[in-house]
Parts: sequence; structure tokens; C-alpha cells
Amino acid sequence: MTRLLLAFLVALMAVSGGAHAHDLRPAYLAITESAPDAYSVLWKAPAMGEMRLAVYPRLPDSAKETTPREGAVMNDAYVERWTVQAPAGFAGETIAFDGLPESRTDVLVRIERLSGEVSTQRLTPASPSFSVPAATGWQQVAVAYVWLGVEHILFGIDHLLFVLALILLARRWSMIALTITAFTVAHSITLGAATLGYLNVPGPPVEAAIALSIVLVAVEIVKSRAAGDVSITARFPWLVAFGFGLLHGLGFAGALSEVGLPNHAIPVALLFFNIGVELGQLAFTAVVLVSFAMLGRLSISVIRSHTPHAWAARAVAAYAIGGIASFWLIERVGAFLA
Repeated sequence: MTRLLLAFLVALMAVSGGAHAHDLRPAYLAITESAPDAYSVLWKAPAMGEMRLAVYPRLPDSAKETTPREGAVMNDAYVERWTVQAPAGFAGETIAFDGLPESRTDVLVRIERLSGEVSTQRLTPASPSFSVPAATGWQQVAVAYVWLGVEHILFGIDHLLFVLALILLARRWSMIALTITAFTVAHSITLGAATLGYLNVPGPPVEAAIALSIVLVAVEIVKSRAAGDVSITARFPWLVAFGFGLLHGLGFAGALSEVGLPNHAIPVALLFFNIGVELGQLAFTAVVLVSFAMLGRLSISVIRSHTPHAWAARAVAAYAIGGIASFWLIERVGAFLA
């Protein structure tokens, strides 16, 4: 059973596509009207070192470039800016993305007009182009941002490892439910506060602290070997989940700030991004518990039992989780201290 649990962790790492926690995040195209018929364009594509995602936006022929494109890799993303003149606007025109069908990511498009109206659209490899509507209602904003939230949590391997560690620490079904709920409430608080501008914390230290939180929870799993462990962490894992959840909410806010919020529907976008995060988190938790149950009823023998064999399986998982998170911690601290 120990091998089965370790195999589950290896499979989880494979889904991440590598050691980086957010390599498969969506690309982002923002078109903002800065003056009548004049637009500034911002294009962000995921990157790893000097290698960038081979997806390229294709604007309508009626949009003539007025300044040369300037691009550079910044914070694991290729960022390119330029301006265009579009006398007829973009309503009814088609925007497409070359290379998107061959990729594994999505693109979020946001078009803002001088009137404050915003069009938001999510494109996928199966649907790499769209016709720009005159304006976007709250329903379209809700759909776009809920999918953005789902994708962020499911492709955020660091957040998923933290949830997995919480499940192993909590053990009992009732405590797992309470612990995950506490994590949800906490990161919802800081996600909203940071997105709305009430908190402003630099991104790199937050990402490093998130890695540290995973290490600390892994340590607590190992320390909880004895059935009669009376430490606060072992007795009340929901407290740990709430405390570190406040930190993870800042990480979610950092991802959302890269995309931005539509001015005409900020509450809707924020609410549904958070709902998307929760849906992704619940889906992952369900997959973990079902997978453990299928892999030799690990959900009972590993999570709940206090036998030496069950503790050994939890310890293997804890060391694997802690080892991965320790690597991230060193990598992220080195990145912002360099």
C-alpha cells in the first residue's frame, strides 16, 4: 500500500508537467481602448526560462499596428505590448490564435472600451477563434472566470499538494470536511482583500511562503505517528488549514491580478473565480479519496488507521510531499534573492 500511495503522488507530479507549479496557466490577451479608435494591446504567454508558449494572437486586418511590438520574458511569462488603430472597433470582428490548437492551454481575452464596457472570452485548443460581441453580460464574465479559477487550482500543483497533505493530516472524514472548509474560508478572505486592493504583498515571497507551508504540514504528518498525539496541529488540523489558507489566498490573488477584472463586473468576476477555485479543489479532493479507496481501500487503512503499516504509508507520502515542496522553497527563495 505504501507503494500505491507513492505511485499516486508520482502520477500527481506528472499531471503538473514538471517542477514548476504554474507552467500550464492560461495565456492572456488584453485590448484596451486608450483613445477613440486607438487601442493598447497586452499579450501574455506562459514561458519557462527563454522558452515561450508557441501561441500567437491574430487581430483583424482592420486593426493596423501603430507602434512596434516590444516583448520580454518576465516572471515565467512572455509579455508583449503594442498599439493598434481600429477605426471600426472590434465588435463583430474575429480574433484568432495561431498555434492554440496544438497547445495544452487556454487563452482569456479581455477587450475594454472607453465607455467602460468589457468583452471577456475564454478560448480553448478546440475553439481558437471568436467573433467579438458588442458587449459582454455578467453571464459571459461568470463563465470565463469560473473556468479560470478551475484551471488555476487544477494546474497549481503546489496548492494540490497542500490539499493532499491536509487530507492525510486530518484522517477522519468529518475532520477532512472541516479542514477543507476552513482552508476555503481563509483563502476566500485574502483572495478578495488582495484583489480589491486592501492587501498588497509581493508575489515572489508569497510563492516561497506557500512552499514553506507545504513543508510544515508534511512535517506535522510525520510527527503525528502516535495515536494519542495531543499537539494542537494533530487535534485541530482545521486551524492549520485556516492559517495557511490565508497565505494561499494571496497566491490565488496574484494569479487573478495577472488577468485583471472587468470594471463593469468586478464582484461577478471575483465571485466566480473563487467558485471555480472551490470546484477544482472539491474535484481534486473527490479524486484523491476515490483513488485511495480503489487502491486497496487506502482511504481506510492509511488515512484513518493508527497501525505501524498505516503510519509508514503516511510517512512515505509526507516525505515525498515535503521533498517536492522543499525544492520549490529553495528555488523560489533563490529566485527573489538573486
